[in-house]
Amino acid sequence: MTRVLSPAHLHLAAAAGLSVLLSSCASFSPDGGVTVAAQAARHQFGMDVVALRSDEDFDWAKSRMAQLLRRPLTIDSAVEIALLNNRGLQSTFNRLGVAEAIMAREKLPPNPTFSFSRLAGPLGSEVEGAIVANILALATWPARAEIAEDRFRAAQFEAAAETLRLGYEARRAYFRAVGAREIANSIGEVNQSTQAVAALARRLGETGAASRLDQAKDQLSSAETATRLASARLQASNERERLIRVLGLWGMEVNFVLPNVLSPPPSRPRSLPYLEQDAIDRRIELRTAHAELSALAKTLGLIEATRFINLFELSGGHKVKIESLPNPESGLTETTRFRFSGGAAAIQIPIFDFGETKVREAEQSWLEAVNRLTKKAVDVRSQARQTYRNYRYAHEIAQFRKREILALQAIVSEEMLRRYNGMLVDAFPLLENARKRVLLQAAAIEAKRDYWLAETDLRAAISGPAEAIVGMVGDGAAELGVERP
Repeated sequence: MTRVLSPAHLHLAAAAGLSVLLSSCASFSPDGGVTVAAQAARHQFGMDVVALRSDEDFDWAKSRMAQLLRRPLTIDSAVEIALLNNRGLQSTFNRLGVAEAIMAREKLPPNPTFSFSRLAGPLGSEVEGAIVANILALATWPARAEIAEDRFRAAQFEAAAETLRLGYEARRAYFRAVGAREIANSIGEVNQSTQAVAALARRLGETGAASRLDQAKDQLSSAETATRLASARLQASNERERLIRVLGLWGMEVNFVLPNVLSPPPSRPRSLPYLEQDAIDRRIELRTAHAELSALAKTLGLIEATRFINLFELSGGHKVKIESLPNPESGLTETTRFRFSGGAAAIQIPIFDFGETKVREAEQSWLEAVNRLTKKAVDVRSQARQTYRNYRYAHEIAQFRKREILALQAIVSEEMLRRYNGMLVDAFPLLENARKRVLLQAAAIEAKRDYWLAETDLRAAISGPAEAIVGMVGDGAAELGVERP
C-alpha cells in the first residue's frame, strides 16, 4: 500500500528532517548500484559483470579478455568478453551512476539560502544579512527521498535487463557465426569433389567419351556449387563481423579463432510445466515497470498532499545601520549604530491554480504506468508460450534432419558412388547428387543453428536475477496488483 503524505503529516516530516539536518551527507554504494546486474549475469550466465570506472578495472578487464582470446572462442567466453568489453553496456552503467547521484541528492535536506548586502553613502551605511529556509521542501524531504529510491531501483533493473540482453545477443551472434562457418566449410568440402568430377568430365570430353551436353551439365553443376560456396563464405564473414561488434573488439583482437562446428542439440528437449509463472516471476521488464509504478504512486500522493501549497519559506535576518552625523555642539562627526532583527514568511496563495492540473498530470501518469505494466504482463506470457513452441519445433526439426534426412542422403551418396565406380552411371548424376547433398547439409546445419537460437530465446523469455537479490531491492513483479494511492 502506497503511503500518502497528508498535510497533517508535514509537521512530523519537518521535525524528522530537522533532527538529521546537520548530520546528513551524500552517500554512494561501493559498486555504483551494479549489484542487480551482476547478480543477474551470475544467475543466467555463471559469470560476473563489472562497471569499469578506474584504471585498475580497465587493466583487469583487458588482461582477462586477452586470456580468453588466446584459446578458440566458446559460447561462455564470448558472453564473458561481451559483458567485459562492450562499451554500450558500460554506458548503461554510467546512466545508473547518474540515477544514483540523483537519489543521493534527493536524500539530502534542502540547502538554506544565505544573503548578504551592504549599502554605503555619504551619511552612513547599511549591512544586512538573512537566511531563508524552504519549509515545504524540508517537510516533503522524506517522501521525495523514497521516490528517488524507487527510481534508482528501476534504473538498477534497467541496467540488469541491458546486461542480460547483451549476453543473449552475444550467444545469438556466436551461434550465427559458427553456423555460417560450418556451412561454408561443408560446401567447401563438397566443392572440391564436384571440381574433381567436373575436371574428369572435361578430360572425357576431350577423348570423345562424353558428349558436349553432358560436359555442359557437369560444368553447370560445378559452377552452382562454387557460387554457393562464395555466398556461404560471404555470409560467414558478415556473421563474424556481427559477433565482433557485439564483443566490442578491434585491432588484433578480431583475429580470434572460432570452432568449425556447432555442438549437436541434446537428445531430449527441456520440459517447463510452469513456463508462464516463471516468466512472470523473473522477467526484469516487469520488475522495472513495478518500480516505476511505485515511484509514480508516491509522487501522486505527494502532489495531492501539497496541491494547495507550492511555496512556503521562512527567513530570519539581522540588519545593522550606521549613520554619521555632525554634532552642532561639539562640531565633530558622531557615528551611531542601529541594530534590527526579525523574521519573515513567504507563502504562495493559490488564487488561479489550485493544484488541479498537477494532480491530473500525476494521476494520468500513474494510470499510464498501470496500463503499461498490465500490457507487459500479457506480452511476457505470450512471448514465453511462443518461444517455447519455437524451441520444441526447432528441436524436432533438427533431430529429424539429422536422424532421417542426412542418414538417407548418406545412403544415396554411397550408392551413387558405387554405381559410378562400376561405370553404371556417368559423372552428371554424381554431380547432381553432390549438389543435393550441399543443400541438405546446409539445411541440417541451419536447423542445428536455429535450435540454439530458439534455446537462447527461451532462456531470455524467462530470464531474471536471483530471488535473493530481488528481495534486497524490492518486491517482485509477480505481484501485479496495483492500488490507487
